[in-house]
Formats: sequence, C-alpha cells, structure tokens
Amino acid sequence: MSGAATSTGEQKAIPEFKQIMGHPAPLWMLFMTEFWERFAFYGIRWALVLYIVAQFYGGSGVGEADANLTYGSYLALVYAGAVFGGYVADRVIGYQRSILVGAAFMAAGLFAITVPDPNVFKLGLATIIVGNGMFKPNISTMVGQLYGVGDERRDSGFTIFYMGINSGAFIAPILTGILANAMADSTGVPAYKVVFFAAGVGMLLSLVWFQIGRKGLKGIGAPVGELASPTRLIGVIVGSAVVIPVVYYLLKLGADTIQGILSVLFIVLAIMLMVEGIRNGKVARDKTIAMLLIFFFNIMFWCFFEQAGSSFTFLAKNIVRRTFGDWEFPVGWFQSVNSIAIIVCAPIVAAIWVKMGRANPSIPRKFGLGLIFNGLAFLLLMFALQHLVGQDSKIPFWTLFMVYVIQSIGELCLSPIGLSMVTKLAPVRLVGLGMGGWFLSTGIGNNLSGIFASMVSGEKGMSVESALGGYTFGFWALIGSGVLLFLIAPLIQKLMHGVK
Repeated sequence: MSGAATSTGEQKAIPEFKQIMGHPAPLWMLFMTEFWERFAFYGIRWALVLYIVAQFYGGSGVGEADANLTYGSYLALVYAGAVFGGYVADRVIGYQRSILVGAAFMAAGLFAITVPDPNVFKLGLATIIVGNGMFKPNISTMVGQLYGVGDERRDSGFTIFYMGINSGAFIAPILTGILANAMADSTGVPAYKVVFFAAGVGMLLSLVWFQIGRKGLKGIGAPVGELASPTRLIGVIVGSAVVIPVVYYLLKLGADTIQGILSVLFIVLAIMLMVEGIRNGKVARDKTIAMLLIFFFNIMFWCFFEQAGSSFTFLAKNIVRRTFGDWEFPVGWFQSVNSIAIIVCAPIVAAIWVKMGRANPSIPRKFGLGLIFNGLAFLLLMFALQHLVGQDSKIPFWTLFMVYVIQSIGELCLSPIGLSMVTKLAPVRLVGLGMGGWFLSTGIGNNLSGIFASMVSGEKGMSVESALGGYTFGFWALIGSGVLLFLIAPLIQKLMHGVK
C-alpha cells in the first residue's frame, strides 16, 4: 500500500480500494457528492439577484444595486469561510464530519431563503455561507488523500473530480431555470422560490449520498484520536450556529464594511507571511513578495469575472435579445455557458501549454493572459453596446454568450495554477496561511464585484448607457492590469527563484 501525507505531516497507509475505471472507487462517490453540492450552489446563482429585485423591490430597477451588493458580499464571505472551514476539519473534527455538518447547514440555509422576508433571506444566506465553508475546501482535500504522494493518477483523479464540479454547475441553471419558468406567476415572474427549494433538495441528496458512501472510504478523512470526540462535534455545531448571526450582521452592514474587514484581514495575513518569509532568508522572502503581488492581480481578475452572476444577469434580462421565434432563451441558462466552455476548452488550453514546451508562459504571464482575456470579454460588450444596439434597445444574443466563453478561457489561464502556485511560494511553515491568502484575495475580488456591479446598474437600474460606461471602465482596468503584469513578469519571475 502506498502512503499519503496527513495534515500533521505523517505518512499514513492508504487502504486497498476497489478500482473503477482505473481509480479508487470512493472517487466516484466524492464525484457525485460534489456534483449535488455544485448543483445546489449554482442552482441559485442565477436567481439570487433577480429574486431580490422581484421579491423585495416589486421588480423595480432601483433594487438592482442592492441585489448586486448582496450577491458580491455573499460570495466574498463564502470564500472567507473556506479559510476557517479547512482549519476546523484539519484540527477539530476531521474531514468527514466537517463535510456532513457543512452539508446540513447548507441545506437548511437553502430552504430558509425560500421564506419571502428580507431578514430571513439574509439569515438563510448566512447559514449557506457557514455550511459552505465547512464543506467546500474539505471534500477536495479528501480526493487527494485517496492517492499516494507519488501516485501518477492523482492529477487525472482531480480532473475527473473537476468534471463533477462542472457537470453540476452546467446542469443546475438549466433545470432550475425550467422549473422557475414552468411555475411562473400570472405576471410571468419566474418562481425563484422553487429554484431555492430544488437547490435545497440537491444539497440533501449530497448529504445522504456522502453519509451512505463514506463507509467505502475505509477511514480516509475519518476523525481519529481527539478529533473523534463527540464533544468536539457538538461544539462545532453549536459554534457554527453562533457564527451564523455574526455573518448575518455582516451582510446587513453591507459591502463597504465587509470590504474594510476583509482588507484588514488581508493586510494582517500579508504581514504574517512576510515576517515568516524574512525569518527564513532571502529566497523565502522573495517568494513571499512574488506571491503577494500575484494576489493583487487575482483580486482584479475576480472583481470583473464575477459580473457573471450579478450585472451580467441584469444585462441578459434587460438588454440582450433572447427571443428565437416564439421561444425565449432563459436568463439562467447563460450560467451554464462557463461550464460548457471549461469542459471543451480545458483540454485545448492544456495541450497548448504542453506543445509550447520551454516557451510555455511563466506563472505571472499566465495570470496576465487571464486578465487580458477577461478584458477582451468586456471589449466585446463595449463594441456591442456602441454599435449593435437594435431599435428594441437590445444587443444580439451571441455577444453575451461569447463574453462567457472568452472569460472562461481567461479563467483557464489563471485559476488552475493558483493553488499550486501558493504551495510552491508560501513559507514552508505557513502554506495553510498562504492558501488562506489565496481564498481571501478571491473573496475581496468577489466583494468588489458586487460594488462594481451596483455602479453599472446605477440608481434606477441598468440601461445601455450605464452598462457601456461601467464595462468600458472594466475593459481598461483589466487590460491595464494585464499589460502591467506582463511588463513586471520578469521581476516577479526573478523573485520566484526558479519556481515554474
């Protein structure tokens, strides 16, 4: 039996698993667990901002700014929660129990947001945030624990698991969109609450699937020693319940306050990493500086990429021509384009990197390409809003479709290498904190995305003029950042001391 490193750094023997399609059988159980969790998460993604406007603002465009801010804050806190969820699994109750607790809280939150009350809605979002923090980082960790350190199947195992993520993200908006439109009210407003309920059912399926299938893990991710204490489990459940009102209060305070809190946390984290890097010598110090510089550009990328679930949704609803004869393309289905593009383009991008061999771009330049492709998506929107607006004040369907595709190519240049980069650049004793920095920078970008989206919608709701002004700014910000990163890439690469 091969060995895998545990969270404490010890080598632990991996059980002999039945092999299915060349991989340990539990991989497929984790695949479906993640599939249903992503179904739940992406099932509500397209509907959140539309529901806020329809339910709490009577459909008025005045509510778009608040909806965008709430969405951005929600995503930001989801990523921030992942930092703490990984610690709870690693040090307090183990991975399996963290996943189960997280799934239960997520399901409860999804059902709670079906209640048409703004306070209960935000309390439900807070519950989802706490549950997701316990669930999301830990199931990915368990996939890695199925393979030995030198097992050549590890990368392909994660590729299969990644397909589970994208399969759930692809199917969810389509099915929930069909449900919402099939049960629309007399005025034609989709039944968004049905979307949330369906997502809650999906999360329950994820919970039940994992509970039944975890016996097949043969102890992988199970709590041992003090981590198996029932008192600890009860403590985490109670502690999570106590944290929910805190998260709810943060959502009530708004995006600007959350931005300040996240920024302070990031500064503290950066100082801790720098102190450790300096303590470990010049090479470690330089690598830490390089990592922190890239974190800044990561913030820029996600600030504009995450328009997908906020301002792009209002763009699709109000300004994109979605009718084909008597049939109208549902707004939510645009959310599936990213997953299709990732599935189709990922092998192509990977093959290009291999084909380029030694000419393969450095990590900073791949990040720069990610920013530039993201910027090109905004350039297409600028062109459409300036030159392709019809007499109905709408732009062609294909333009927004291709925006999602172009953004996905940018994501493939940047996102897959992020976590790997952190493990290579962070100070050895603080790799976990470095991971926290990656998630925190992504969270800051997501919160800024809500603030930016609220500016795009303006005070009365999105118009062609407000969209053009906002997306023009987005284009220049992304292209400027991408070009700057290309220019300073040699300096960052020098600071990385040979890390590829």
